[in-house]
Amino acid sequence: MLKVKDLFVSYGQSEALHGISFEANKNETVAIMGRNGMGKTTLFKSLMGVLPTKSGEISVAGNSVVKDESYKRVAKGIAYVPQGRMIFPTLTVEENIQTGLENSKSKKIPDEIYALFPVLFDMRARKGGNLSGGQQQQLAIARALVTNPKVLLLDEPTEGIQPSIIKDIAKALNEIRKLREITIVVSEQVLSFAMDVADRLFVIEGGRLVHETTRADTDAERIKAYLSV
Repeated sequence: MLKVKDLFVSYGQSEALHGISFEANKNETVAIMGRNGMGKTTLFKSLMGVLPTKSGEISVAGNSVVKDESYKRVAKGIAYVPQGRMIFPTLTVEENIQTGLENSKSKKIPDEIYALFPVLFDMRARKGGNLSGGQQQQLAIARALVTNPKVLLLDEPTEGIQPSIIKDIAKALNEIRKLREITIVVSEQVLSFAMDVADRLFVIEGGRLVHETTRADTDAERIKAYLSV
């Protein structure tokens, strides 16, 4: 469903990603693990078209998106929940979700979105800026889901969120995947969360993928060694 091959990305003269290749299948969740500054956010921004690609290939369901602007990638099936969530603080919960329906024929929020995140239904008239970090994260995921993506990218979804809500988000992601059979790619530093949601885990270090494992074969100590400073 998502195929990335030999992806090179630079900031000016400085190369940030050095030939990243991986695939994520339909109805599979993949975690990209790594410390801060190792290239996770750069990878996600380049997949979404926020950062230009120096060379390499990105395709969704067999369609190349590497030359497309971000909005065209959304039309081809990529949705992105950025680090820091980036919701609209002055809009209500309902209005925030509706921004994801910009290009949809119907402006009605599907019932299943509120079924996945009941707290959003209860707070639908509340301003986004008045929600907790965990509630804002659920809102950002809901907004991405209404675009009906084939591939959902989540950049550091557990950052700054309390453990009980992290469990809720893991449960919701597993539910979403079951309902929609979509591909989920999540960047993460919390190994327990990655183990709750991911079928396969990759480790990124210095802009390269240095380790790959299935959930069943994960050597937790080895991954923790990569994540520790």
